Amino acid sequence: MKANSVHFVLSGKTPYKDLAPAFPDILKMFLKETDQMPEDEEILAMFIELNLSDLERNMKPEGYNRKGKMRMVFPTDRKEFYIKAVGKGVDVARVGERISEMLSASGVHYKTVNNDLPEY
Repeated sequence: MKANSVHFVLSGKTPYKDLAPAFPDILKMFLKETDQMPEDEEILAMFIELNLSDLERNMKPEGYNRKGKMRMVFPTDRKEFYIKAVGKGVDVARVGERISEMLSASGVHYKTVNNDLPEY
């Protein structure tokens, strides 16, 4: 079964602020891999700054939830984020693996869950 989404569930008491050091690189890679990179560098800087500001205050960030091939969503009721393909042609599993590598390299404690399981 092909992955439709990859969820990154923060472990135990892992705070959102632990994502802050890796988040700019994760967002840039996510946008580049999904062909959603803004042409204007100021728009990219704005996306990074808005999310980073929330993360540094240990708050749930916005993520990237705009029209496009894939979204990065931080749900309000769970301490996690997930990437979800909106259309066809994006390898969710590959992008998920890259994000996982970046989180691990930054020392973030999490587990991954693939696909749209009923509890998600």
